[in-house]
Amino acid sequence: ARSATDSLARWNPACVVQVAETTDHLPATGGDPIGVDWGVSEIATTTSDNHDLPHHQRGKNAAAGLARYQRRMARRKPKKGQPGSRGYQAAKKQAAVAHKKIARQRQDDGRKWAKNLVRDHDRIAVEDFKPKFMASNRGLARKAADGAIAATKTELIWMATKHGRDLRLVNPAHTTMDCSECDARAKHQLNLSERTYTCQACGVVKPRDKNSAAVMVVRAFGPAAVSAGTSEARAGSDPEDVEGNKTEGPRRGHQAA
Repeated sequence: ARSATDSLARWNPACVVQVAETTDHLPATGGDPIGVDWGVSEIATTTSDNHDLPHHQRGKNAAAGLARYQRRMARRKPKKGQPGSRGYQAAKKQAAVAHKKIARQRQDDGRKWAKNLVRDHDRIAVEDFKPKFMASNRGLARKAADGAIAATKTELIWMATKHGRDLRLVNPAHTTMDCSECDARAKHQLNLSERTYTCQACGVVKPRDKNSAAVMVVRAFGPAAVSAGTSEARAGSDPEDVEGNKTEGPRRGHQAA
């Protein structure tokens, strides 16, 4: 057993015990697999309109309050080697409380969404999002951080593992260029401003993120796994693009930031 303090200087006792790995299997749904594509306009776009995760902009909505507390801290910042005044300590605590609230809201959003998704779908194809992918663009990096994409992905992996769902991580390469209907690949990469995907081979027109989510399903489970009624089946898939390995989710105590 040990104790530690959090950002609010609260003591939290922690006990480390060895427990058996348990899986709480949910009833099988027998439905079509679902694809998940991460983004910035929406945190997660899926092949099911009922399971899209909107961007709640928790950090942006709390920015004004955080800026106020940070200005108070700046005005009352003590000189080097001197303790801070009560006003400085109060402002520092208010800023810490605001940050903690944002983090809990993001975690709650991701956890509820992940639970709904794994309850309704047996098979899940997820874009293997890498945070460094958006690091080169400051605006995208800020929105990705505010949406807590990495943490939401971790929640989904953990929830799928806990409930015995078949979740597969898919290589995101060329997912915005491939057609989910005929497997044709565009000759050029789409700009971020282009939100509609139009296939020059078969003529299908889809929202860009919806098409990418459908590509995830075909790459992970193959064209036969998608029913014809969803209009997401393709004639074939490139074996080199398939990254459909079943993953083992991280434990709750090792979530991504």
